[in-house]
Amino acid sequence: MRPIFCVLLLLMITGCDKNEVGDVSLGVFTTKDIKLDAFTDPVVTGVTCHVSSIEANLNFSDPSDSAIACRQTGPITADMIAKIDKSKNGEVLFTKSKSIFFKSMKIRRILDAEHQTLMYLSYSTKETSGSFKHSLSTVALWGTDAYGTKSLGENTTRE
Repeated sequence: MRPIFCVLLLLMITGCDKNEVGDVSLGVFTTKDIKLDAFTDPVVTGVTCHVSSIEANLNFSDPSDSAIACRQTGPITADMIAKIDKSKNGEVLFTKSKSIFFKSMKIRRILDAEHQTLMYLSYSTKETSGSFKHSLSTVALWGTDAYGTKSLGENTTRE
């Protein structure tokens, strides 16, 4: 009876992600699901990203594949853009553990000042089958209060 209790407890714990907005089962004979997470950029609060990734319950490591789609869902101001890291490597906004072996999925925001676009990169921190899995989504600043402002050109050297 104890192993069944432990398995149920493990399944309940893995389903407790506050960012989760969807869960699609991949079938009756698998413990793998596609999890859909949503998060709002903590600085550019007018951007919401949705990320899909596979979670393999009862496995020590989840697959590295993920997809990301980000959209403008509210105002984006010049003040918000002035506060973000404008270095070439941007900044990590979201991290989700994908393994007990130090693999995680991260989402990083990078500003393309020349094209006035925010780029959101979802990527795995561990190489799988000779590749670091990644996905990219962009949010153009065209039509926002931030478009064409001088705060786009200011650069920082934060790493």
